[in-house]
Amino acid sequence: MSNELPEIASKARTRAIMETYGLTFKKSLGQNFLTDLNILKKIVAAAEVGEEDDVIEIGPGIGALTEQLAKSAHQVMALEIDSRLIPVLSETLSPYDNVKIVEQDVLKADLKELIAQNFDGRHKIKLVANLPYYITTPIVMHLLEVDVDFETIVVMMQKEVADRLAAQPGTKDYGSLSVAVQYEMDAKIAFIVPKTVFMPQPKVDSAIIALNRKDEKPNVPVDEPFFKKMVKGIFLHRRKSLWNNLQGLYGKDPSTKEKIEHALKNAEIEKSVRAERLSISQMVRLADNLFAEKLN
Repeated sequence: MSNELPEIASKARTRAIMETYGLTFKKSLGQNFLTDLNILKKIVAAAEVGEEDDVIEIGPGIGALTEQLAKSAHQVMALEIDSRLIPVLSETLSPYDNVKIVEQDVLKADLKELIAQNFDGRHKIKLVANLPYYITTPIVMHLLEVDVDFETIVVMMQKEVADRLAAQPGTKDYGSLSVAVQYEMDAKIAFIVPKTVFMPQPKVDSAIIALNRKDEKPNVPVDEPFFKKMVKGIFLHRRKSLWNNLQGLYGKDPSTKEKIEHALKNAEIEKSVRAERLSISQMVRLADNLFAEKLN
């Protein structure tokens, strides 16, 4: 797997590839190519990628991160939506026989089927990617919902989005996205990536976040869809109290207000508190009590 050319992430090689293939950066696909080898290696290290791992990458670009993953992993499958980059990747990654490029949109792809087709089923599955800013949240939520048992998910995203994913109760960044992710995963920011290491340079810094599935969910709600709908509802107007948001979600007629009040009392939660002060276990307890009151 030796490669006598400079590594793909080097600025000189990146420019040469762009010129050879007449490539321009597609803003519509959020393309920013990382040109710092040390940061790419830190991403691979944050995911603890080794020979026992099969890795899925989303949006390989010209293959800079893919190359570093290929050096450590058993197999790498990279999903690329931009058809212009398929022949580029075939060339840049040709020295690595453990890489498979798939022209697919991750939001439409059947990941379970692709894994069955391209991996041998005897290795841990990890997902490592530099996510496009414009579609980060939909991709993260999709990965949490697909029927794939990821050992870990390590992704780069806009720093402010990473802050929201990892935020704790009582902080300004804590919201429905924090709860949705942390209900399933432990979320931790591994390190910050400055905007200066990209071509072209974005307007904001990025962060690497590691998502590891919880061994056990702290609480499991009686009705998960009801719980998820409630979480979105209680964060709808952040400056309003929990009481006001619950009325906005379920209604303000006297009988409904009585049911909400009863559920709050049974959950041992004050009416005046804001949603951002509640832990996930408190939210589960509240949802179960609201569900018992037959609210919808």
